[in-house]
Amino acid sequence: MIFPSHRVRILVATQPVDFRKGHDGLTALVQSMLRKDPFTGTVFVFRSKRADRLKLLFWDGSGLVLGYKRLEDATFTWPTITNGMMSLNHAQFEALFGGLDWRKVKALEVRPPTAVE
Repeated sequence: MIFPSHRVRILVATQPVDFRKGHDGLTALVQSMLRKDPFTGTVFVFRSKRADRLKLLFWDGSGLVLGYKRLEDATFTWPTITNGMMSLNHAQFEALFGGLDWRKVKALEVRPPTAVE
């Protein structure tokens, strides 16, 4: 999959959107409903009402990229439907995009070493 680096922010819109919307419609949603700037490189993830489809929108520096995925025999695990958005780390997003339960992915707590071995 074509995807920006691991260092980007990933924001999930928790409210289903009209999947007829394209680049411009989703950009307007990001600006008006989510109150975010769609041209920062942040990846915005949108869900369909049936929960079996998702769309990604992000700015790659030269234009808007729109990605779409549909699961054939399953649905994505989504957060509770509320107004607003939530953030996912890259590992959680990879699980979501793969059709897995992203809620079970936890970041490892890495501490710097206290002494050189």
